[in-house]
Amino acid sequence: MQNIISLIVSDFKNNVLKIFFMLFMHRILFYLYSKMDRMYFYVLCTPIIILYKVYTEFLLNCEISFKTKIGKNIIIHHGQSLIINKNTVIGDNVILRHSTTIGNKSQNPLESPILGNNVEIGSNCVILGNILIDDNVIIGAGSVVVKNIQKNSIVAGNPAIFIKKRI
Repeated sequence: MQNIISLIVSDFKNNVLKIFFMLFMHRILFYLYSKMDRMYFYVLCTPIIILYKVYTEFLLNCEISFKTKIGKNIIIHHGQSLIINKNTVIGDNVILRHSTTIGNKSQNPLESPILGNNVEIGSNCVILGNILIDDNVIIGAGSVVVKNIQKNSIVAGNPAIFIKKRI
């Protein structure tokens, strides 16, 4: 329980109020989903799930499932048109910008990206497939990432190519 409180506090410190409210509902639903039996979860939490979906998808124009594992200290700038697959894993200290898609590229929904810690993603990026974005990576705006990215790298372009090592 202490962990979820620290996550909520960091979300409040790092994001504007409209994004914080979305992350607050996400954290609560993810916590309950991971702790409860599925049947009880869906019976008890359906009103919260509906509120979360209405707020996230219709008002903020984001698509982030409450099943998505998100690390601490996430920063979401603007949040408009942000789409994240439910099987994506997002590490700590990640910065996401608007119009970004993170998802799978095949029929297998489990083939989703894993983002490491201290990853910064520019606006209008597409990250697809069963790939690993390692720690301390910067992805430039408008990039299309379909291959693994090594740690401490800066990449950009379509398709994304290595630019230089991050210092």
